[in-house]
Amino acid sequence: MKLYRFLSEDDTSAFCHKVTAALNKGWELYGAPTYAFDAANGVMRCGQAVTKEVEGTYTPDTKLGEH
Repeated sequence: MKLYRFLSEDDTSAFCHKVTAALNKGWELYGAPTYAFDAANGVMRCGQAVTKEVEGTYTPDTKLGEH
């Protein structure tokens, strides 16, 4: 099955670390990153979609972060 996650974080090194950790667990970048102003919190936020092919069958109970 193919899994999809959207990673987001404030525009700090924490975002880069989150994406790097996912890549090192076998996730692959999917599409271009996003960058937008979060008016509610007054900060810029980054986002990146990632996908991963794994064994098994998807269910809504699948813990995406555990793969």
